[in-house]
Amino acid sequence: MTMLRREALILLGAGLGAGIAGAARAASGRATDFAFEHPEGGAMPLSAYAGRPILVVNTATACGYAGQLTGLQALWTRFGDRGLVVIGVPSPDFGNQEPLDGPAIAEAARKNHGVTFPLTAKTRVKMPGAHPFYQWAAAERPGETPRWNFHKYLIARDGSLAAAFATQVEPTDPRMVSGIAATLD
Repeated sequence: MTMLRREALILLGAGLGAGIAGAARAASGRATDFAFEHPEGGAMPLSAYAGRPILVVNTATACGYAGQLTGLQALWTRFGDRGLVVIGVPSPDFGNQEPLDGPAIAEAARKNHGVTFPLTAKTRVKMPGAHPFYQWAAAERPGETPRWNFHKYLIARDGSLAAAFATQVEPTDPRMVSGIAATLD
């Protein structure tokens, strides 16, 4: 990470209320420095998945793209034993298409789409006010930020941002599958 990008990220984190600790975490350049919240409460640190590829996807159960949850589950099933972690990040940012809260989100995803991969608590992913992970990802890939639900970030084993996939890219798209396969090799 260049010094200019790191300084911008620190300023961005501090300016959005992330505080000095959040800005310092962001400055390290690794996704595994961040944590989300579990729907039931408590931290869900990405460091728990250090050394494994992680697919982080902002989700919404009432979105027209919610069918992608089934495709994400297929990726989790296909590549989970090779190390892939899929994490759904429910977000109200786009048309408030995540009307549920807490464990009700995970229950709806499980019941309607068979989801067994981890889901976080409802989280802001859009600037301003985005979660520090999304601030970091925006600094890493400024032109590839979430513009709607089901934006996907692929994190490499070393915690770096390997790829970003727009909403319209289905989880089973060959570009995603080959990107994931490359992080597993």
